[in-house]
Order: sequence, then structure tokens, then C-alpha cells
Amino acid sequence: MGRRVYLDHNASTPVHPEAVAEMLPYLGERFGNPSSIHGFGREAREGLETARERIADFLRVGKDEIVFTSGGTESDNLAVKGVALARGGGHIVTSQVEHHAVLRSCQALERLGFTVTYLPVDGDGLVDPDDVQGAIRPDTILVTIMHANSEVGTIEPVAEIGRVTRAHAVPFHVDGVQTFGKIPVDVDAAGIDLLSFSSHKIYGPKGVAGLYIRKGTRMAAVQDGGEHERRRRAGTENVAGVVGLGKAVEIRAREMAAEAERVRALRDRLTAGIQGRVPDVRINGHPTRRLPGTANVSFRHVESESIVLGLDLKGVGVSAGSACTSGNVEPSYVLVAMGVPREWAMGAVRCSLGRGTTADDVDYVIDAVEPIVRKLRAASPVSR
Repeated sequence: MGRRVYLDHNASTPVHPEAVAEMLPYLGERFGNPSSIHGFGREAREGLETARERIADFLRVGKDEIVFTSGGTESDNLAVKGVALARGGGHIVTSQVEHHAVLRSCQALERLGFTVTYLPVDGDGLVDPDDVQGAIRPDTILVTIMHANSEVGTIEPVAEIGRVTRAHAVPFHVDGVQTFGKIPVDVDAAGIDLLSFSSHKIYGPKGVAGLYIRKGTRMAAVQDGGEHERRRRAGTENVAGVVGLGKAVEIRAREMAAEAERVRALRDRLTAGIQGRVPDVRINGHPTRRLPGTANVSFRHVESESIVLGLDLKGVGVSAGSACTSGNVEPSYVLVAMGVPREWAMGAVRCSLGRGTTADDVDYVIDAVEPIVRKLRAASPVSR
């Protein structure tokens, strides 16, 4: 097998060996149901609550404010629909570049009679807090804005938006799936009432995530069942997964600051190297307010999927900025909302670096990209 370089950490990350080691007993002898009162159940419950405490300590919140779910999508659904259904109607403010879990939750609520304002973003992908201020109405029941965009990495001004929502006493949900454990977030200082986060973005296992719910926030359950997670999320918890998430958070707490600086330097090395070797390239997203490991690079007059497939043949894993819809390749809705011209948006490739990425990896990718793009442009009539 040839060289392999993984630059798709915004999609998923490998499970940290320390997290695997901590999970293993809960896949074996500590198999009990955490809701059971006997010894087997108490063992499982202990693992669950230890993880809850670790996450609460990391966020500096109460452990009773942490709810475990099956993934970031469920966390977003629970936050948006839980707040909305508890109120029975009203108006929601969000942005055009949110994750589909938020956008489609809002669309589902529109079908139930709720109204939604979808705010625009600027050319860097930023939401203007003044637009949030202008969108809030007397019947606004929720503002939901992501902390950072998964495609371009732009970090939204959540603290400024939080000041607006707090002044109007409107609950504020932040989708923190791409930022939790990567950059600091202070839920109190930012006025955040609900924060979604996910395990497999921070070197924990898939199939487990969480939602911070500020004490006193009115929430309705969005699925029926037992009284798990203090009646906020029915269903037996994924104990081994939660234990892995808790360990991953503990590791991120000690590594986050140094790792962010290391990965940022590698990201800048990558983008500078590509721009120095390949003509007609642009970097999408805010130049400084951006996730340390995220680089969304557009190659003019080239389809991103062709670049992704070419890099895959070289053992490199990145993601495309375009998507196939009903047989037609369309540019990313995020880049469209940012006003990126189609000839650039169609050639957008996201590279997301992580804790295993090295300078040699980055240099290998730079060397691999140039001939791939050159050959694709030579075969493309629009690039001539």
C-alpha cells in the first residue's frame, strides 16, 4: 500500500488510543444498563456520569446541563425542535449557511406553522450581529447560529450575537460541532443557552454526541420513550461511546491550545504552497477568523470532484465543495450564499488537518495537487 494522507478531519477523526482503552471495559464486563439499580447497572452509570462530569468541567457548566445524544444531527434537532415545540409556535432566526441538521429542522417547523428568517452572510461567510438584531421580533423564540462553518471554517461572532439575544431574552442555540475541543468557547460569556457538540470530530467514537442545555431553558422532548437523560432524551445511553467521548474531551482539554497553533501553521503552509504552485487559486472563508485546521481552496475552471478523485488515487483524502443533486453537479450552498462565483465554487476542495497531520504530509499534498489540476485544466475547454 502506498502513502496515505488524511485531510478530512472536519468529516471525522480517528479514535484516540486512550479513548479506545477507556471504552473497552464497557464493551465487555461493564455491560449493564445504566438505568438499572443493581451492581451491573451502577458500574455502567459510573462511567456515564464520569464522562458527563468531564464534559461539564471542560465547558465550566453544571453536569445536569449535559445531555447525551446519538450524534451532532440529533443534538441540533433536539435543540431547535425542543425549544420550538415547548413554545408551540413563533419565529426562529438562523442563517443560510447552517448545517443541514439545523436548516432542515427549521424547514420541518415551518411546515408546522412556525416562521423562520434565514439571514445572509458576507463574502467571508460571516453573519452580521446587526442583522440578528434587526430580525428579532416580539414572537421570536430562538436564534440558532453555528460557531464555525464546517466547509470554509469561518468562525461566527457568537459572543456579539449572544449579547443581542440576551438583551431580548431570546434563547440562543449554537451548533458547536466543528469547534468543540478545537477552539475555546465560553457559554456564559457568549450568552449561549444551548450548544451542540459531537464525539467523532474530536477523536472520540462515532454514534455519540451531546447538547449543553442551560438550566431553566424550556425544552420539549422530541422523541417518545423512557425518562433517560432527565426526561430530555429518551433511550438507553451508548455507555461505551459516552465514555470514549468523555476521555476524548479530557485529552482535548490538555492538547487544544498547542495543537491549534501547530495545525494552523501547517494549514498556512498548505495554502501558501498550493498558491505558489498552482495559478487561479483562491482561499474561501475569513482570512483570520477561521478554524485552525480548515482550508477551503477553489481551483478555477476545474470540478472539485475530479480533484478529489485524483488525490484519492494518490492516497490523499479531502472533500469536495460541490454536491450531486438529481444527477447534476451543483456548487456548495455555503459558497453560493457567500457570493462565490460559480466558476470558483465548482472547484472548491476542503482540506481539514488534524493531530496526525505532519509537514511531510502537507508537502506531499502540495506536490500531488499541481499535476492533477494542470491535467484537468488541459482537458477542460473553459480553462483555455
